[in-house]
Amino acid sequence: MKAQIRNFRVDLSKPLDISIPITADGQNPLAGYIEQPKIEPQVFGDWIGKVSEGSSTNFNNSFFNPHGHGTHTEWVGHITREFYSINKCLTQFFFLAELLTIAPEERDGDLVISKKQLMLALEKSNSQDHFEDTEALIIRTLPNAKSKRHSNYSNTNPPYLTEDAANFCKKSGIKHLLVDLPSVDKEKDEGKLLAHKAFWNVTDVANLNADARMDATITEMIYVKDSIEDGTYVLNLQIASFENDASPSKPILYAIENLHY
Repeated sequence: MKAQIRNFRVDLSKPLDISIPITADGQNPLAGYIEQPKIEPQVFGDWIGKVSEGSSTNFNNSFFNPHGHGTHTEWVGHITREFYSINKCLTQFFFLAELLTIAPEERDGDLVISKKQLMLALEKSNSQDHFEDTEALIIRTLPNAKSKRHSNYSNTNPPYLTEDAANFCKKSGIKHLLVDLPSVDKEKDEGKLLAHKAFWNVTDVANLNADARMDATITEMIYVKDSIEDGTYVLNLQIASFENDASPSKPILYAIENLHY
């Protein structure tokens, strides 16, 4: 099924799912020092909400944390004193996106993604000529092991974005940043959250500054298969309708059939 999104033609029958689902099989990725999510039937006395236990329907409860249990999308309310809901942030769901693959570099014992690396990756991808039109940036890190779909990232000091890399994304007009990492920030950073604050242009979390980026999101814990080539795509960023600072999300890429500049 073909569709015209802005000036781009895509085939909606060929989605490229880059999300990691929430599961209850013990193989869920973890971050933030939490345990595996739970999906289990509701019990009322002798009644169990499971067809195999005699119920007419499966009636499960789900217990999870969107930040630590799979692909999720968050916005400025993640780091502010005042509550801001992700459900109020996204009013459009299709964006022109660029996918880049980057091998984090070592810096002071950490693995980081720097502004220099982003610029080099853009130069290599030949996308600099249209990057000013790009609304979403997707970063796939190397090595791209399938274990990303099941890793426990807690206490592992995983790679992260430097403050200058996040600033580069902001100044480049990127509204939606997607990474295959548990966080854009260093795991143990004493609460500085330099990349989050830089990308969202937040200078005061207690009294949110007027020029904070209220239309920008960060999506973490994606997984981009090796078979998906670097390049320009249409991104469909789907979230669940949660009134929360973050929501489980399902980013979908569509190859552009008539891409030319």
